[in-house]
Amino acid sequence: MPTTYDVAIIGAGHNALVTAAYLARAGQRVIVLERREVIGGACVTEEVWPGVKVSTASYVNSLLRPEIIRELELARHGFEMLPRNPSSFSPFPDGRSLMLGPDKELTRREVSKFSRKDADALPRYEAMLERIAAFIEPTLLLTPPNPWSLSVGDLATMARLGWQFTRLGRDGAAAVEILTGAARPILDRWFESEELKATLATDAVIGAMAAPSMPGTAYVLFHHVMGETNGVRGVWGYVRGGMGGISAALAAAARERGAEIRTNAPVTRMLVAQGAVSGVVLADGTEIRASRVVSGADPHVTFGLVDPQELPAEFRADLAAIDYRSASLKLNLHLSELPDFTACPGTTAGPQHRGTIHICPSLDYIEEAYDSAKYGRPAPNPILECTIPSVLDDTLAPKGQHVMSMFIQYFPYDVKVAGVTHDVARERFADRCVDLLTEYAPNFRRSVIDRQVLAPRDIEQRYGLTGGNIMQGAMSLSSLFFMRPLAGYADYRTPIRGLYLCGAATHPGGGVMGACGYNAAREILRDVRRRRNAGAPAAA
Repeated sequence: MPTTYDVAIIGAGHNALVTAAYLARAGQRVIVLERREVIGGACVTEEVWPGVKVSTASYVNSLLRPEIIRELELARHGFEMLPRNPSSFSPFPDGRSLMLGPDKELTRREVSKFSRKDADALPRYEAMLERIAAFIEPTLLLTPPNPWSLSVGDLATMARLGWQFTRLGRDGAAAVEILTGAARPILDRWFESEELKATLATDAVIGAMAAPSMPGTAYVLFHHVMGETNGVRGVWGYVRGGMGGISAALAAAARERGAEIRTNAPVTRMLVAQGAVSGVVLADGTEIRASRVVSGADPHVTFGLVDPQELPAEFRADLAAIDYRSASLKLNLHLSELPDFTACPGTTAGPQHRGTIHICPSLDYIEEAYDSAKYGRPAPNPILECTIPSVLDDTLAPKGQHVMSMFIQYFPYDVKVAGVTHDVARERFADRCVDLLTEYAPNFRRSVIDRQVLAPRDIEQRYGLTGGNIMQGAMSLSSLFFMRPLAGYADYRTPIRGLYLCGAATHPGGGVMGACGYNAAREILRDVRRRRNAGAPAAA
């Protein structure tokens, strides 16, 4: 027997939970259907080993929109951020190191070790980014206009954005380069020390199948510098209890307003007739009737649930062209002690353990690593971004022990190494990552109690992210704003009436931001009101 709701949401990732919470708050009868046994999608905490809680996918936060935190009262539902200071620690092969963070005097002293010129330039660089952010950040919660519709509303929005852009003045050229260009020329222009440039450049390639010299990486770099922690701009932090603390708080806010959330409830098919959705079918045959269906999955997964004949041929062709390539591998580790870095000795928790630990000595190092991956070979010298949240959060591991997250570039989705299977290549690559960090912290290899290795294929299977792409598709200019996920469909709607997208495949893209879900909920409620004003039932 079918069960009827106003809205059925596919997936319980953080964006889907944001959508559920806002729709339920507006009085909609909402059900969220998650195929896994745990909610959160890639924003999740899992007990991988007994007594050890791991943020198995996403691992740090800054981008979660303050509007969502405030309006859904997430703090009341247990959400708590733990800011990091310093933000990063980069040891280098020559025994020196670089720390960066919100303490401007510390940052200045640290950068001066490598270049006094760069120490003077860094505040100006950051101020430039903040001015551009003041223009771009308001667009994160904006439904992109359709420049081809020629509607009055879309044209007015385009004109307003154009006017705001002119107010950037000379920063306008820098904004265009950030939106369209490569990270490396920008960093080379501003700075001279490889140590600083390499540390900054890691944010330009995380989650991307690209090198810093490639167009599109400047925006990925910029995307990672937006946000705040506890009201302080540019500061990243850990979530107490792991990243799943965000999803748990969102789920609590949604349930408080009446939303129902089911786990172990995979959707296998959408019910579509005469161009409109009417519900979904679960793997066990249960029919969930709903006049609106919202998918937090990427377009490949979402439209795989729809009979292709229900979609326009041109739309199907555009879907097939979405770039889901990824070469990011996640390595989660259970440690008996903290790394004892040659550049900053000690196994007692110190500043070198609080922020992101970068193993990446130069821009050429990143380029060479990418060169291997583009031919299907795992990088022999990978880029490591390591975090140890248990240094600030004692709820994650037994006393005296720690959890480390390594987010690593590059391990290709399709490994092309003669005579080596994907699984063997994955484990060898994980061994290489452990060995590489051991070159900087000699005690590291022996401190590893256990490990979990998630290559792009594993990420795809576990979290439903096509290609293992954590952004649900490339974040290049051709895939942003009114082009995301496809031209003409950036308003969270689809060719099927009543079917919406709310995941990172939509504007403004990846990261634990919640903006995609927030914007989608706004558009859905706008359609509900239009329907109601036209005299039809609100749920129709």
